[in-house]
Amino acid sequence: MSPRAKQPTVAVPPTAIGIDVGGTGVKAAVVDLLTGELASPRLRVKTPQPATPEAVVAAVGGIVDQLVADGHVASGMRAGAGLPGVVKAGRLMTAANIDRSWIEAPAEAMLTARLNRPVRLVNDADAAGLAEATFGAAKGVLGTVLLLTIGTGIGSALFIDGHLLDSTEFGHVTYRGKDAETLVSGAARERRGIGWKTWGREFSEYMALLERWFWPDLIILGGGVSKEYAKYAKYLSARAPIVTAQYLNTSGIVGAALAGAGVGIAAAVIAREGAPAPAAGGPDAGSGARAQAAQVAASLVIEDQPPR
Repeated sequence: MSPRAKQPTVAVPPTAIGIDVGGTGVKAAVVDLLTGELASPRLRVKTPQPATPEAVVAAVGGIVDQLVADGHVASGMRAGAGLPGVVKAGRLMTAANIDRSWIEAPAEAMLTARLNRPVRLVNDADAAGLAEATFGAAKGVLGTVLLLTIGTGIGSALFIDGHLLDSTEFGHVTYRGKDAETLVSGAARERRGIGWKTWGREFSEYMALLERWFWPDLIILGGGVSKEYAKYAKYLSARAPIVTAQYLNTSGIVGAALAGAGVGIAAAVIAREGAPAPAAGGPDAGSGARAQAAQVAASLVIEDQPPR
């Protein structure tokens, strides 16, 4: 019997750009794909209002231009972008907390053209889930894992034995007759003027709805509100253990970079899309977007530095 031919080893790129677009802020950084740590400062600008595709693409362009100018981005480095909505074939089918003109806009192609590098679009909560399943609180956890990102809205990621059921968007299930995120997101708590005790008990009711349907073995809380966990943890109750995301609200950046590079667990998600990432250098996004990006650069905030 002749020896079996060795399968070619696919090299994992060392770094990729992770982009996280939310209703409040647009963030990006270069990510070390082997460790999940940030390999550059994390830069942030406020999400443009209205958050149209053209305005957000310009904001993303301004941030990435700054990362390039500061020497953090290598030639040919891939990027992934997490956006709030159902993602199919490089487009958003829904739009939450961003302008509805995103729906069916060629988002992946627009970002690819503006950044002049391959960009992969992914649901923002799925991106956070990919980070936690690869490096964080869900790493190696079998059974059903539910991650909820709590911020301007509520995003969700559902894993079954390490496999992602993408674009679940459980923030839009009906709770007390309304979209859940309109009552129990972080932004909703502030808008309603309720304390952590009331919010925590209502959020537990919302989690109970999801537990009845999916019986998760572990619940992970991420997003901006996860940083305040100590203020509301004692008011939460669930059948499953509850933990915070290891990467807190940086998970989206880390997971977007993994999706952009198509490595690890993210590779299966990319394979289901069935099409390669768009090649860089597609249709020009327009000089107007670049002019907007120049204005964005002036408002950049360095949120934190990577570990030395």
